[in-house]
Amino acid sequence: MIKKWFQNIGPGTLVAAAFIGPGTVTLCTLAGVNFGFNLLWAMLLSIIATIVLQEMAARLGIISQKGLSEVIREELKNPILKQCITILILSAIVVGNASYEAGNISGGILGLETIFGEFKYHFGDFSINLMSIIIGVIAFVLLYIGNYKFLEKALVTLVLLMSFSFVITAIVTKPNILQILKGMFVPRFPDKSLLTIIGLIGTTVVPYNLFLHASLVKERWHKKEDLIFAKKDTFISILLGGLVSMAIIVSAASISSTNILNAADLAKGLAPLYGNFAKYFLALGLFAAGITSAITAPLAAAYVAKGCLGFKGGLQSKSFRLVWIIILFLGVLFSSVGIKPIEIIKFAQVANGMLLPVIAGILLWIMNKKNILGNYVNSKFQNILGFIILAIAIFLGAKGILKVFNFL
Repeated sequence: MIKKWFQNIGPGTLVAAAFIGPGTVTLCTLAGVNFGFNLLWAMLLSIIATIVLQEMAARLGIISQKGLSEVIREELKNPILKQCITILILSAIVVGNASYEAGNISGGILGLETIFGEFKYHFGDFSINLMSIIIGVIAFVLLYIGNYKFLEKALVTLVLLMSFSFVITAIVTKPNILQILKGMFVPRFPDKSLLTIIGLIGTTVVPYNLFLHASLVKERWHKKEDLIFAKKDTFISILLGGLVSMAIIVSAASISSTNILNAADLAKGLAPLYGNFAKYFLALGLFAAGITSAITAPLAAAYVAKGCLGFKGGLQSKSFRLVWIIILFLGVLFSSVGIKPIEIIKFAQVANGMLLPVIAGILLWIMNKKNILGNYVNSKFQNILGFIILAIAIFLGAKGILKVFNFL
């Protein structure tokens, strides 16, 4: 039974790997430290929304055997509208992932440094973090091999390692199960929690995962009969990702200190209360979260560029490799020398804030087109859920843009 499940697990796990990056880990940590179990419901809501949208993306990929960006390019007939949306997609995902990649690598570094300490090479006033180069090399090798099955197995292993690490850490803190259930099913809005709630949903319902998922499923499955495997994979993998996020919130809720700024601080904070092994489990989870996102972000950007710009060839094509190499290189460069390209990150945040509602809306439109999906178009229930999520996406996008410009 377990062996059969593992045979059919894959693309969904990569999506889970992508949304549980260092940013999500840090946000979940702060949610737990500042609000205890009270925001678990927001994570549950975001997981449901993610499952609904990702199932649509997976269905589109299998039935059409095309990526989402390819379908958008073919279906949008108005040249001005097509050009505007293509620029928005490329800006949010290719430029956005390049600017966030340094954060992904830095998250992996935090995990390693919690266990091994810092490894920096100094040239006078200039220093390079050797850990970022190590993580960059690992990501480069996994991506350059260019074999989907190999990449999938490597990422599934890392995700299971991450899941095991964070869940064990949560169990070690011996949380109150009734309080956890209350936090999950009774929505509460503690003072100053609105931005954290928006953040929890915004880091889970990620635009680039819709493109990544539609492209990955067609690498794995080719027949309509495979839809059942894709649905199980999506449902189980994203639930697993949600469990990881909740485990981080639960772990952080056991710390009373207000000096926790990220998961590395949480690892150090857990050590005196629950022993060093809790610190090591959490640090290992943070490393796995960083490296999986450091691999999936360039991969997603390359798939998007391929679909939008009409590149030919697969994972091993020169144009595909060039995109992810540039993004990975920029991430390693910025993280190793400690540069934070603030203006680029702000631009990417605005583009992502605009992209999520636009892509959610376009995805709903595409999922109702019989010329693409035939009998596999959305049901009425799926459309109702989709429009509710679209409303949430518009709200999140507006709030995210306002936050960037300090209006919130």
